[in-house]
Amino acid sequence: MIGTVEPMRVEDADRCAELEAVLFPTDGPWPASAFVEELRGPHVRYFVVREDDGRAVGYAGIALLGKGEDTESEVHTIGVDPAAQRRGIGRALLDALLHEADLHGGPVFLEVRTDNEPAIELYRRAGFDIVGTRRRYYQPSSADAYTMTRPAPTTRGGHP
Repeated sequence: MIGTVEPMRVEDADRCAELEAVLFPTDGPWPASAFVEELRGPHVRYFVVREDDGRAVGYAGIALLGKGEDTESEVHTIGVDPAAQRRGIGRALLDALLHEADLHGGPVFLEVRTDNEPAIELYRRAGFDIVGTRRRYYQPSSADAYTMTRPAPTTRGGHP
């Protein structure tokens, strides 16, 4: 794997937007301003993985929602530079998100394109199951998404 997982900074927004445009060109890639706005939210956590030169090669974000019995988390995004894929970066980012979710408690949800087999397999290996399909979820491409969930830590035998 390249680099280590660390919290995203505002200065990373332009690079993350560049990667969005490459990774999700037909699904409304986020502009830099969307990343900056997300970083302002008290209920979200965003991370990056950097190359040795400091350039971000992957990013991920999660929302930590609700309190008490209504606690849950939602993976917002995970993206890895195509030139850096298949090196464990996506898994490291997902692990960072799931650590935050486990500290928060409750189940974790996400949506993933039904044709994104590598991501679906990554999520399955991390304990997610497909629980539904959202037709034409991604816009403007109208691609379908699976909704996947991972149970709360206590449901899996762990501790919140």
